[in-house]
Amino acid sequence: MPRILTLKHIEGGKPGEVYYPIQIKDVPKPSPGPRELLVRISAVALNHRDLFIRRHQYPAISFTSPLFADGYGTVVEAGPDVTRKDLLHKPVLLTPMRGWESSPAGPEDPRKFAVIGSSKITEAGTGQDYIVVPEDEVEPAPEHLSPGEGAALPLVGLTGWRALVTKSGAAFPGSNILVTGIGGGVALAVLQFAVAFGSNVYVSSGDPAKLERAKALGARGGVNYKSETWEKELAALLPQDRPYLDAVIDGAGGKLVSKTVRLLKPGGIISQYGMTVSPKMDWVMQAVLANVELKGTTMGSKQEFKDMVAFVKEKKIAPVISKTIKGLGNIEAIDELFEEMEQGKQFGKLVIELDSDGSSPRL
Repeated sequence: MPRILTLKHIEGGKPGEVYYPIQIKDVPKPSPGPRELLVRISAVALNHRDLFIRRHQYPAISFTSPLFADGYGTVVEAGPDVTRKDLLHKPVLLTPMRGWESSPAGPEDPRKFAVIGSSKITEAGTGQDYIVVPEDEVEPAPEHLSPGEGAALPLVGLTGWRALVTKSGAAFPGSNILVTGIGGGVALAVLQFAVAFGSNVYVSSGDPAKLERAKALGARGGVNYKSETWEKELAALLPQDRPYLDAVIDGAGGKLVSKTVRLLKPGGIISQYGMTVSPKMDWVMQAVLANVELKGTTMGSKQEFKDMVAFVKEKKIAPVISKTIKGLGNIEAIDELFEEMEQGKQFGKLVIELDSDGSSPRL
């Protein structure tokens, strides 16, 4: 029988103090309605958002909708009036959000925007055997991707694409880009995209092993942000004929501006998609005088998702996977993935491959 993976509610849980358990439930197999597709999910992936949800540090949490925003599956049934009948029996990537069509500025109506997975705003979530989606909420999966690689792409790929391509303006051959916090899914997506564009990519991490792995993926160099002088070390790595950064793609925040302002070209861009260090960051007068632009950036639109998937297909980019476990009902192993994420051990995405027969151990 089909299953969904949901949060288990705990009474009186306070944000940051509670940690909601996950549970597997049997549900009836859904049927697609007009202009809808039924997708059999093959693989899903975790994001930091899922960890925040379990800690009740995310808005509009649902305890009935399935977890997870990332998913790869196969279209197994088409509802009435579907126009994309060519997708039947084909693998697809699911859009990880709802309510953002194409505006480069942001969702057309922010009140209707939502990331899927454990959300009261939308019932959609990929942590289930079958999902019914509107036919325009999927893109054909690039043929070179495995189910796990496909599941690892949507949310981080879209976030990274918008941060780099839409916001930074630095996705061109020969540009110099700093990507901070390498090892996380978005940072790795930005690294892979920028390398494919022909940019010179430099990375930062507190783990020397992650820096070396990033170099193997095409980074020109890396610095350890635990060093008090990492900005000087980065300056020494930049090419002599272009000794400055065109853009910084950052998900950490903290004292980023004061560290990078001397490295950025006049009018350089800081594209900020997160603040894991602190909900606040520095902004110094020197950045104002240098005409540096700080641009906030979130996930992205359906149009950006379509463009990103097409680029991945063209360049044969394969998302980096840190670890894969099997079984939607393998609660113990899924909890271990969450622990790895919380401890920051991963280099790449954490993936769950679903059971082909729709059953798995209940641990």
